[in-house]
Amino acid sequence: MPYIETKTTVKMTEKQTDELTEKLGKAISLLRGKSEAWLMLGFQDGMKMAFRGKRDTDIAIAEIKIYGKASPAEYDALTAAVCKIYGEVLGVASDHVYVKYEEVEHWGFDGSNF
Repeated sequence: MPYIETKTTVKMTEKQTDELTEKLGKAISLLRGKSEAWLMLGFQDGMKMAFRGKRDTDIAIAEIKIYGKASPAEYDALTAAVCKIYGEVLGVASDHVYVKYEEVEHWGFDGSNF
């Protein structure tokens, strides 16, 4: 049950959205038991954002929610992958990307809870 919300200053094209969908779908498998089959994605592009007190460069944040837990090593691997993906697809430097994780204990789907 992973969910990845991408927020960025970059105004994304449909091609970029499709590329992120594909690449994040593959990357989520770096977390044990997670797969694209259950992945939901959200995109907020063209946002007004500032980093280090400035608005002169593109930035992004990935907010990743998962049902259950993952290990620090798995989070490290996924953070590296997300930063690389945002660089390749959006042109955002890895030192201008934040990745936030949230482990969710209760997750509902299709009228019931896991």
